Amino acid sequence: MPKILVTGGAGYIGSHTVYQLQQQGFSVVVVDDLSKGHAASVPAGALHVFSLFERERLAALMQAEKVDAVIHFAAFIAVGESTREPEKYFHNNTAGSISLFSAMADAGVNKLVFSSTAAVYGNPTQIPIPESSTISAVNPYGESKVMVEKILDWLDTSRGLRSIRLRYFNACGANNDAGLGERHDPETHLIPLILKAVISGKPVTLFGDDYATPDGTCVRDYVHVDDLASAHIAAVNHLLGGGATGAYNAGTGRGYSVKEVVAAVEKVTGQKVPFLMGPRREGDPDQLVADSSRLRQTLGWKPRFDTIEAIIESAWVFEKQNLT
Repeated sequence: MPKILVTGGAGYIGSHTVYQLQQQGFSVVVVDDLSKGHAASVPAGALHVFSLFERERLAALMQAEKVDAVIHFAAFIAVGESTREPEKYFHNNTAGSISLFSAMADAGVNKLVFSSTAAVYGNPTQIPIPESSTISAVNPYGESKVMVEKILDWLDTSRGLRSIRLRYFNACGANNDAGLGERHDPETHLIPLILKAVISGKPVTLFGDDYATPDGTCVRDYVHVDDLASAHIAAVNHLLGGGATGAYNAGTGRGYSVKEVVAAVEKVTGQKVPFLMGPRREGDPDQLVADSSRLRQTLGWKPRFDTIEAIIESAWVFEKQNLT
């Protein structure tokens, strides 16, 4: 089976993808600096702890391990933080990716699956969002990913680096068989924050009730992390089979408002969610919902978790087993 290098493989989506890759027989090498990830989330022997900016070391590892393709997750992801510290996001997400691509060139590796984001669309004019929508990020996090996508276009044209960019929507849920779930520090994702509020009794702050949506809270497409992992594997197989560069949305096609997520959590847990309503966060679009028909039709991807309640149930089990 092919050998895959996974950058950021000790993080949330990365670790779930590593698990699925190994379950399907792939050999996996993980590079992560552990600034956000957790060593315990990576299988023994697979983890190499260093930065993507160590280009020579990265290239040497790819050559020694005879890597066939790269899945690139390593990035900072907090939209709010990116508006306060934009240079941090352009340095880590964009410049870090350039260092990786240079190391791939040095090692002769020319297949990449890139962890992009729905944030590249900014405030979309069409819901659900097709890949043909205007690219117009409204926060530095999204713009850092736009820059990488543009670089990948040129690298495809200039030196034959074929890439799949997966623009995914709100990753959530857990794989309790693997003992994997959301453990961000600090936690910024809605579902684990709400579940922690249920457990602790301390109110969670919900940001903004003045969006142009039916109930005033922003609407997002929540996609289970295992479904995202399977999308990455489908993308790897596409490239290994000679498939062309392309961008694909990964989402369920169904949007839920923040208040609808709160109601779903109350249904799953049987408990009221304590919350406070705060002001909207800078850089948050009103609605982000995917048209993922291209991913389904071209790569044969189909999400297994098709309701918000099923996603929350998996996250709820993980939170109860990992009380902090």
